[in-house]
Amino acid sequence: MRVRTLVLTLETAKPIREDGSKLRGFIANKFKEYPLLHHHVDGRSYIYTYPKVQYKVIGGTAIILGIAEGADVLRRVADEITHLKLGRSEYVVERLQMIRMDADFGVCRAPRRYKFLTPWLALNQKNYERFRRADSWKERKSLLNAILIGNILSMCKGLNFVVTRRLRARSLLQMETVSYKNMPRVGFKGEFEVNFIIPDLFGIGKAASQGFGVVMASNSDFTRSKRFQKL
Repeated sequence: MRVRTLVLTLETAKPIREDGSKLRGFIANKFKEYPLLHHHVDGRSYIYTYPKVQYKVIGGTAIILGIAEGADVLRRVADEITHLKLGRSEYVVERLQMIRMDADFGVCRAPRRYKFLTPWLALNQKNYERFRRADSWKERKSLLNAILIGNILSMCKGLNFVVTRRLRARSLLQMETVSYKNMPRVGFKGEFEVNFIIPDLFGIGKAASQGFGVVMASNSDFTRSKRFQKL
């Protein structure tokens, strides 16, 4: 399967200090008429599906990813994004860069290696208790691998892709404390392998629309960019 994607990079005069949540909030308020940009219907009901527009701040640069029809909406509004007001900070957008492509997506025979550019929020309230009570790191790792596969299957469901082969995952992850909705949460950074093709910059797990769980192939051309070398 190939998925239509659009990567919109917003280059500003000074590095952006805020996170993807602030970027999402600004764009959502500016273009309220497009539900895909903010995942709400009628301003109230939340759309519970894989986000087709995702907001990331990586290396001080704002990046918005549009997937499938999300790519179409993003292309429609891109030229109107001339500045960003994120919290108390304002940024002038000096240059827009758009990369459009049909990205490979789906099950593959050999495992592929990826890394998380931003912390992956794997744990909800229920599986956090399982994680906390696990007797060993091996047991925790097994749980995380199962959650990782579950996140990939959820992404597939949101993109109408049927997985017909068993997925297998291995990971080498480190815990770190992150802030989500002004509350401390457990996140994970590191690498993993899975027999599935995930396009660069796709997010998985909780708050993927706000820049958490951003995935990139370890051998990606993006990883050789100066923007990502220090991550």
